[in-house]
Amino acid sequence: MAGPRSASPHARALAQRVRALRENRGWTRDRLAKEAGIAVGTLGRLESGGAIQPGFFTVGAVAEALTVSLDDLFRAVPDSPGLWSAGYEGRDIDSFVASLLDSRIDVVADVRLTPISRKRGFSKTRLGEALAEADIEYIHLRGLGNPKDNREPFWDGRVDLGRTRFRGLLQSAEAQSDLDRLAERALQSRVAVLCFEKDESRCHRQVVLETVSKQASLPVIPLA
Repeated sequence: MAGPRSASPHARALAQRVRALRENRGWTRDRLAKEAGIAVGTLGRLESGGAIQPGFFTVGAVAEALTVSLDDLFRAVPDSPGLWSAGYEGRDIDSFVASLLDSRIDVVADVRLTPISRKRGFSKTRLGEALAEADIEYIHLRGLGNPKDNREPFWDGRVDLGRTRFRGLLQSAEAQSDLDRLAERALQSRVAVLCFEKDESRCHRQVVLETVSKQASLPVIPLA
């Protein structure tokens, strides 16, 4: 019996180009699918570079939404560096690593103050091992962690207060050093900034990402 068809180099190059153009605009898949008038699942198949690809008119709609010609769309480009926002709430370790691989993440920057978790696979040692198996680097930036006494505002609706306090904490020498380190890596590699909360607006990592994005002039992309 014949096995599953493999993706062609043509499909892989197209997938890479669409992802790169979308990410350079700071768009999510949902945003591009809406702009192109296609289903998110259809765009997902296009960006996966799999054997079963959407048709010509779908690709044309994507090109129009990205304001590029079809010739430009089929021109392969290398992966661009940048920043991704990654919360592991509601995920298991396998699906989380799969999302990192799908976005071709090179480095996971953990901004938890204490990188331990009740969720299996997300404590520092186990997470580092899982990422190493996927050839993804792990770094822990303790200076960018949110202390226990500033977590409650993010949970009880006083988010602005929590952000203001945390911005003050980022003035420390340790935090400034870790911000510089994160910005430097994001200019060279694809870096996912990790914390627990799925909703970035309820997490201190949003402040970290906003600060580094401004410093390095890079967009922040949600991890799919």
